[in-house]
This record gives sequence, structure tokens and C-alpha cells, in this order.
Amino acid sequence: MLTTKRALGGVMVAPHHLAAQAGRDVLREGGNAAEAMVAAAAAIAVVYPHMNAIGGDGFWILGAPGEEPVAIEACGTAAAAADVDYYRERGHDSIPTRGPLAALTVAGTVGGWGQAMNVARQWGASCHSHACWKTANGMPGTAWR
Repeated sequence: MLTTKRALGGVMVAPHHLAAQAGRDVLREGGNAAEAMVAAAAAIAVVYPHMNAIGGDGFWILGAPGEEPVAIEACGTAAAAADVDYYRERGHDSIPTRGPLAALTVAGTVGGWGQAMNVARQWGASCHSHACWKTANGMPGTAWR
């Protein structure tokens, strides 16, 4: 007889097994999906940083059953000095897409995690302590070549 695998307490998937474990552990301890995602993302920033570091942006849609979803746009703002004149004075007709003069945004990832945790608290959040423990105590990471 075939047996269907079941996960009645939640499922956690991430591109690195230690990040998936961090999210799974949050769910196992009674945390909610938003907390589990923050825990997994924080763990990925430690063990798989070239895929999800704290220097990027994040976009979330979170929702509890029967409630309106909450959108989080964790995209940083552009630098105030990045105007056309600034670049023209440095010999550019347009804003470079690469290099030290590229107009990049301030990272929004960590702020997005904070916003997600604020939403999670409304649902009875606990803590994403596993990612913090792994960061403080060390763990194997993906080899960088």
C-alpha cells in the first residue's frame, strides 16, 4: 500500500538544509510561517550568503486565513545625492549600472524582516532564535569558489 507523506505541523523549504532546519524548528516550537521565513532567510545570510545576503531587498505578501493580506516592500531608497547633475559632473550622460558610481539603493532586507516580525507578532510570534544561535556558535557554510 502506498503511504502519502504528511506534514501536519507545516513544511519548510530553503536552498540550504540548515536554513530549512532553522525555519522548521521555528514551526516545531509553535512559531508561525512569517517567523519561519525570517529565520530561514537569516540563516541563509550566514550559510549561503551569495544567495540571500542582508544587502538586498525583499518583497513579502503575508496573510492570515480570513484576513486581508499585508504587503511588505522592503526595497531601500536611492541615495539622495544620486541626481543627473552629479553624474554629468563626472563625465556620464546616464547613471552607470555597474561600478562605484552605480546608483544603488540602500539595502532593505533587514528592515523587511523587522516588518514581517511585526506582522507575525499580531499572530502570536515567538522568536527566530535558531538563526541567531547558529550565527553566534558557528556552522558549516557552502564553499565559496
